[in-house]
Amino acid sequence: MLQGVIFIKNFPDDAANGDLWLLSYHKISSMNILIKNIKELVQIEETPQKMVAGKAMSVIGTLANSWLFIEEGRIGDFGMMPIPESILMKQDENCRVIDAENRMVFPSFCDSHTHLVYAGSREIEYIDKISGLSYEEIAERGGGILNSAKRLHNASEDELFEQALGRLDEIICFGTGAVEIKSGYGLNLEDELKMLRVIRKLQRVSPVKIVPTFLGAHAVPTGYKGKQDQFVDMVVQEMIPAVAAEQLADFIDVFCDRGFFTVDETSRILETGSKYGMRAKIHANELDYSGGIQVGVRHNALSVDHLEYTGEEEIEVLLNTETMPTVLPGAAFFLEMVCSPVRRMISAGLPVAMASDFNPGSSPSGNMQFILSLACIKYRMLPEEAINAVTINSAYAMGLSRDYGSIARGKVANVFITTPIPTYSFMPYAYGSNKVSTVILNGKVIRTDSL
Repeated sequence: MLQGVIFIKNFPDDAANGDLWLLSYHKISSMNILIKNIKELVQIEETPQKMVAGKAMSVIGTLANSWLFIEEGRIGDFGMMPIPESILMKQDENCRVIDAENRMVFPSFCDSHTHLVYAGSREIEYIDKISGLSYEEIAERGGGILNSAKRLHNASEDELFEQALGRLDEIICFGTGAVEIKSGYGLNLEDELKMLRVIRKLQRVSPVKIVPTFLGAHAVPTGYKGKQDQFVDMVVQEMIPAVAAEQLADFIDVFCDRGFFTVDETSRILETGSKYGMRAKIHANELDYSGGIQVGVRHNALSVDHLEYTGEEEIEVLLNTETMPTVLPGAAFFLEMVCSPVRRMISAGLPVAMASDFNPGSSPSGNMQFILSLACIKYRMLPEEAINAVTINSAYAMGLSRDYGSIARGKVANVFITTPIPTYSFMPYAYGSNKVSTVILNGKVIRTDSL
């Protein structure tokens, strides 16, 4: 659990939308924060951008020997030392001063693709994978998504909430300040709603910005084998209207890939979701050239995710669109899949975001520092490109780049202070250690070491 932060675990069943059922996070006094003697302020923007693409991904703004002023939960100002008198005059008993000598300040990571709400682990399948079984073979034996669906069905909302809250605490410690969480382990109306209600409870208690996504079409339930069209009917006719009626999701997702949902089925689901105000964010081309990228672009998806199988046709389709190509290095690493052709994508002028895919089956980690390292090690991205991929571009992939993903005046003050490190490239280089020392979310210090 985060130092000094205790979360309420129980909610009244009749809690109204927007009620905040928090204990100590919201009791942390709101105060201005002045961070001084920063070795380097990383990912600063004088003029905020929605995203960066192509060659621009190799550039990040930094400021050495600097200061950062946080005011009323947002980035107030920043600059080079010494601190100007206009800022010093704002110090009072409600201003906390932090000396960050030999340390850097980054914007919090934005994790735009997770399945963080789930019941229990699946390490037995991990052993099956080690023994040589493929992803598809494990699924055929009742493992994979169907296994998680069975476990979730047997878990209560309180159990799911407590497990997920612990995972949120963990990713906060590693520097994440905004996260998308999908449903998709329900596969029926009751359990999908249960997942989404848990996500809504998490939104109320966690300092992390949480974006909910409805993923009813994650897999075909056992009872619908050979009747997939009937399951799609249920997603379209029952699930989507019910989710929309409770306003439980901002986005809609479909697993459009070999052995899962077809392009036509995906198109039907996305079109219906759009009518109910849910924009598309879809799984595409993880297992084969599925047409998922094309159907995502056709429906103006905010992001298409996975993308292990991406060729010249797919790259061409993505160019000059509003759709963010999002790569999930944790899944490719854990499943030993081919890597998405990130270098070709960037060379063609595309933006790239990276996310953790935190889930129990194919990426059981939400550590975005590790994703940053994998971006450089496995995908040959420069540190600057990788930093852009896990901050501003991944914020865009959640529709959050106006307020998150960089250090810019007026943005939400979600930042972290590192341990003493020599350069910002040390962040992806030292892949085995936690380089986050102090976490500030919404302008409040929620975790710190001896600073």
